[in-house]
Amino acid sequence: MSFIYLDHAATTKPHESVAAKMLPFLGEEFYNPSAIYQPAVKVRAKISNARRTVADFLNADPMKIFFTSGGTESDNWALRMGVESMKEKGRHIISSSIEHPAVLNTLKALERSGYEVTYLPVDERGRISIEDLKNAVREDTILISVMHANNEIGTIEPVGQIGKIASEKGILFHVDAVQTMGHIKIDLKELDIDLMSASSHKIYGPKGCGILYVKDPARFGSLLYGGSQENGMRPGTENVPSIIGFGEAVAVASSRMEDDHAHDLKLRNLFIDRLKEEVPDVEFNGDQDNCLPGILSVSLRSVTAETLLIVLDSNGICASAGSACAAGAIEPSHVLMACGMDKDKASRTVRLSIGRENTEEDIIFTAKVIGDYIRSRS
Repeated sequence: MSFIYLDHAATTKPHESVAAKMLPFLGEEFYNPSAIYQPAVKVRAKISNARRTVADFLNADPMKIFFTSGGTESDNWALRMGVESMKEKGRHIISSSIEHPAVLNTLKALERSGYEVTYLPVDERGRISIEDLKNAVREDTILISVMHANNEIGTIEPVGQIGKIASEKGILFHVDAVQTMGHIKIDLKELDIDLMSASSHKIYGPKGCGILYVKDPARFGSLLYGGSQENGMRPGTENVPSIIGFGEAVAVASSRMEDDHAHDLKLRNLFIDRLKEEVPDVEFNGDQDNCLPGILSVSLRSVTAETLLIVLDSNGICASAGSACAAGAIEPSHVLMACGMDKDKASRTVRLSIGRENTEEDIIFTAKVIGDYIRSRS
């Protein structure tokens, strides 16, 4: 069976050129980049090239880009070392109620260590209020952490405004850009961002690789102890194949980001129109005017998400009920609940996320499968 993959917010298939670029580093170019002999020096140079590719894409200094094992490590590093660097000022942190578990669970651990966290509410679209943020800032506030766009509903947060407020108050600002890097423009010379996390496998690169951007590395500590890799900031032998793959994925994204955006938006609009035709009582969640075009959160009144996902799977369609990182969770999505949904509606909500390889035929077929199933129950 050939599958229709509509779970790109969970992970993406590596671009063919990404796999090709990685392959030599799984074979003949296996050398440890920390070694001093020429074959290893060449590998180290390839890592530097990948770092520059990522930095250029973000309009950042390459010396401020550090490779990690992925978004989770980057989030943990940013939060833990961010508060450590500001500990003389205070112990108050501001975040939102819809952050990824990599952020929320790290904040919970910091709370157990004596930090105080204010979790900003969101409206029914999943947007935080700038006024709420301003009111939450205190003299002892040291860090604000807000995601660029939500992984379940696609809503884009006002990080430009937040960054200005943080900068004016001398507060560190961390942005989880795992869902946005490679999908919408990020210019780190224009935005007041001190720390930013991103991940390779969300932009058609390999799993197991991410970055942390650190605006001021001199004041920032390492999360781990070990060797002097990544300019002494992130010890451990580098994951060379994945770093090379990440660099290539960014290069591809750079050349086609506008086309990808237009493609995803066209299919999203088609999906909305077709689902409205097939299922009159369908509801769409998030901020429809300010969202990632590839993510569509859909609530259906007459079927649970669990049942619908089984129906889709039996028809060769891959989708999810929310973040793949929360798979197997019994409780309803904290994101949906924060947007004001009750448990019943949250249990009837699925996420359909579009990517490069999807076609109009995929969208039309998926909408018809959903409509046929709903009609079969009436």
